[in-house]
Amino acid sequence: MSDSDGKKTLGLRTGAGRPGNVKQSFSHGRTKNVVVETKRKRVVVPKPGAGKANVSSASVGDPSRRPAGISDVEMDRRLAALKLAKAREVEDAAKREADELARAEERAKRRADIDAKEAEEREREERIKEKAAEEDRIKKEAEIAKERAESAAQAAKPTPRAAATPAGAATDTASAHRGAPARPFSAPRKTDRDNRADKPAAKVAEDKRRSGKLTLNQALRGGDNRHRSMASMKRKQERARQKAMGGQVEREKIVRDVRVPEAIAVSELANRMAERVGEVVKSLMKMGMMVTANQTIDADTAELIIEEFGHKIVRVSDSDVEDVIATIVDDEVDLVSRPPVITVMGHVDHGKTSLLDAIRKSKVVAGEAGGITQHIGAYQVTAEDGSLMSFLDTPGHAAFTSMRSRGAQVTDIVILVVAADDAVMPQTIEAIHHAKAAGVPMIVAINKIDRPDADPDKVRVALLQHEVIVEKMSGDVQDVEVSAINGTGLDDLLEAISLQAEILDLKANPKRSATGAVIEAQLDVGRGPVATVLVQNGTLRQGDIFVVGEQWGRVRALMDDKGDRIKEAGPSVPVEVLGLNGTPEAGDVLNVVETEAQAREIADYRAHAAKEQRAAVGAATTLEQLMAKAKDDKSVSELPILVKTDVQGSAEAIVQAMEKIGNDEVRVRVLHSGVGAITESDIGLAEASGAPVIGFNVRANASARNSANQKGVEIRYYSVIYDLVDDVKAAASGLLSAEIREKFIGYASIKEVFKVTGIGRVAGCIVTEGVARRSAGVRLLRDNIVIHEGTLKTLKRFKDEVKEVTSGQECGMAFEAYEDIRPDDVIEIFERETVERNLA
Repeated sequence: MSDSDGKKTLGLRTGAGRPGNVKQSFSHGRTKNVVVETKRKRVVVPKPGAGKANVSSASVGDPSRRPAGISDVEMDRRLAALKLAKAREVEDAAKREADELARAEERAKRRADIDAKEAEEREREERIKEKAAEEDRIKKEAEIAKERAESAAQAAKPTPRAAATPAGAATDTASAHRGAPARPFSAPRKTDRDNRADKPAAKVAEDKRRSGKLTLNQALRGGDNRHRSMASMKRKQERARQKAMGGQVEREKIVRDVRVPEAIAVSELANRMAERVGEVVKSLMKMGMMVTANQTIDADTAELIIEEFGHKIVRVSDSDVEDVIATIVDDEVDLVSRPPVITVMGHVDHGKTSLLDAIRKSKVVAGEAGGITQHIGAYQVTAEDGSLMSFLDTPGHAAFTSMRSRGAQVTDIVILVVAADDAVMPQTIEAIHHAKAAGVPMIVAINKIDRPDADPDKVRVALLQHEVIVEKMSGDVQDVEVSAINGTGLDDLLEAISLQAEILDLKANPKRSATGAVIEAQLDVGRGPVATVLVQNGTLRQGDIFVVGEQWGRVRALMDDKGDRIKEAGPSVPVEVLGLNGTPEAGDVLNVVETEAQAREIADYRAHAAKEQRAAVGAATTLEQLMAKAKDDKSVSELPILVKTDVQGSAEAIVQAMEKIGNDEVRVRVLHSGVGAITESDIGLAEASGAPVIGFNVRANASARNSANQKGVEIRYYSVIYDLVDDVKAAASGLLSAEIREKFIGYASIKEVFKVTGIGRVAGCIVTEGVARRSAGVRLLRDNIVIHEGTLKTLKRFKDEVKEVTSGQECGMAFEAYEDIRPDDVIEIFERETVERNLA
């Protein structure tokens, strides 16, 4: 059998409701008989009166329409689940359709935005092209008009046809002018105006900013919006114009002369070439040098880079950085009179500071330790006639020789103060030598004439020995008798100074850059490094950038000798300068430069040169020098010390005084000297070197004191240089080896030689002179030649050991570890004593 679809089914051979056989057919002609049983269908007849509404329920409950073994409840549950699944499927379909619709709208919106931006960009490009084309047209028309004008000018020259040329030239010129546009830019098109009107305000503002027109209100407008510079906009417009013209026009290369020292940083080289630092670093990397922008390269490498970038190298020396400090030749018109600079010199306690106090009517001596001037003081005094005078008060102690030397180098007039009751002393002679070496005139002030034992004529005669001939002795050196206590002769002294200054005719140019000399320098706790500067030329103003020695800075403040703040200081004016980056050396020269970079470069060069010089002086270069240095190190004992002072001049003076202490066996070595308070780092250096720390007019801070107590470092404070020198000299004397002296106490002559068991050879002697002691040293003389030196092992008188044998007595002597003794030998007996030594 087969059904309507053509498929084979089982066929019944018997009637319905009874078992029967069914023949099942297979492929290849095979068949099989199967026994089947058929069941009669159950027919349910609806009850009469049941409505149409009950049809569905009846059908549901119809057993013929449900699978076997499923109850009504299960069937209801399955139908409910089926309905719920269909409802969910409908909801999911609706949701998918809504999502698809939203995505389609988003894509459409995004595409619309992209199209709008592309249209806006195309419109902007078209405007740029139109503007560039308009500029080219105007430029070409201007060039044509210029050519026509030139041709008209050529035609206007006198020629045989000169009559007709002016009219033609005028016609051409007029036509050229008529052809020139009245406005440099064309009016914006209606579409452009419409587009700008339709855009939002922010977009219009953006377009205005990008158009290159920047108003003052826009430039000063606040907010976080960053605006491109006009130069940037011009560069962008130029690139766009070149692109619109169809080609990239290369800018003309600017060839620069690049100054290169022996070593230069990569960033500085790029700056001098006006090239990007990254490009320079890239070129160096291509050459195999992996460097950064802050690293230094040599001049040969810099030359390769400069040539690669198309520039020219100009090699300079490191010392050329100081060329910016040019020597200015002053014009005679700019020179004006300046106050004289007077230096007061003389011996210790001859009354230099007291004399200056009397002139200034102040009390400086009370502020100096022990009444001794420790620093160079700079003051300005106004005389009764209104003239200004600048005074430098130098210490008179021998340790401050270098300070007085610097005072003589910057001074115009030297006042030599000599006490009438003390005459010429060593420091007076040194002051005379300094004044003569500086080539400055001298005025002799004979002080203390109020003393009962004062003798001015004795001073004048003593000065003759040093080639100082005063006017009273028919010489040319002015001399004035003064008394700082009573004020006698002060007016005469000021008059002599004014007369000498008038003869010198001192002038300077206050309009140029300032130059000056550092008289003193110190490290102030509250103000930092402070330098006392005497301005020699020009005018030093607040804010000036300067270089002084190995330091540089900007003038932060200027203080006069009274402690008042001033704005500027002219020639011959002593001032305190604040604003240095470090403490300079006393005697350094101050020069004002233009830029901070120049000042820093000069200071770095000077510091490097000074470091190399110190290294060269301290290093031994030959084998002989190394051997001599090693020999000295073994034979010379050193006393290391650290010195901290309040001012630079005192530090230098103390170091020079320390160098003079010592001899061939002992010397004082200053490990470190500086200005300022004693710090913890000083204590650390002192501990490592086993040196004491000396503070001159300074103290140690709290951390330094605690560190010194923990590490056992000695700190000594001084305020007078005499005490400092004496204590260091006494400490250095302790390093001297004690002197051993020999004292001869007797002689003995050997008569016989005996051999004693357990002792060895014993000499039978007679003491011919002095005494013989068992603890004394002996020398054995044979034919007046010393053949042995040692000690006595035994000294006997008969059979007894004795301590001493006097002259004329016989005794037995045996030497320690020596037995080569013979009759007629002479024994010299002596004692050694130790004598302590001191440095002179």
